[in-house]
Amino acid sequence: MIVQRLAAFSNGNSGGNPAGVVIADTLPSVEEMQSIARDVGFSETAFAAPSGDHWRVRYFAPEAEVPFCGHATIALGAALAMREGDGTFPLQLNQGNISVEGRTQGDFYAAALQSPPTRSAIADDQTSAQALELFGLSKSDLDARIPVARIHGGADHLVIMLKDRATLAAMKYDFTKGQSLMQREGWVTVLLGYAESAQRFHTRNAFAFGGVYEDPATGASTAAFSGYLRDLGWPHGGRIEVHQGDDMGVPSRLTAQIGAKKGESIRVSGTARVIG
Repeated sequence: MIVQRLAAFSNGNSGGNPAGVVIADTLPSVEEMQSIARDVGFSETAFAAPSGDHWRVRYFAPEAEVPFCGHATIALGAALAMREGDGTFPLQLNQGNISVEGRTQGDFYAAALQSPPTRSAIADDQTSAQALELFGLSKSDLDARIPVARIHGGADHLVIMLKDRATLAAMKYDFTKGQSLMQREGWVTVLLGYAESAQRFHTRNAFAFGGVYEDPATGASTAAFSGYLRDLGWPHGGRIEVHQGDDMGVPSRLTAQIGAKKGESIRVSGTARVIG
């Protein structure tokens, strides 16, 4: 079975989050997909097969299936553009339908996903305390304008916004404890971020849930975070830019377009490059 390897949300010819993509006539068994994802070793591998007028898609991390993965969807959009030509491709996930656009752009591929619906809820004191303890943070480290919250855009995440860029750069946590907490709470990632301005954010994503310490580009959490900003009434101006991966030496760039209607999907776009 052929596995394509692409880096999604790349910054020119560098950076981006590696993803595996398998396009087959029919989806392999769950056991085979999990085995392939483990062997590939990237944070996610997307599996797609044609089904009527759409593509049936599932996502696997090395240690678990995840309901939605943004960077693997961007990689899939690029792979479908290679195979089918530029276009918009309807996708059927385990829990809903989305779409991805893919087109050739010089030596790269431009892709944009339309996320599942979004929702958010401010975290209670106990949840916040557990998360802060995991990352060695205190309330004084937080950006009070954007409270700790559970956010959703196809999958659940926790967001912790910091008031200082240096604190974000110093992010660390105990992987085993983090994996236990994230799997128990159902947080696919924990997003830590810093607001450089109303429309530019720096983020880092812990992904112990799926067996990976940190993701260099996370489209699913970017969609969920964008929906949360809309829920808060943040002055996003309809668009935000996310810089992720810089602290890992893997610069990645994501753009999110935010509509006015609460709960509606978010368009997350970027470029992808072939890496093998």
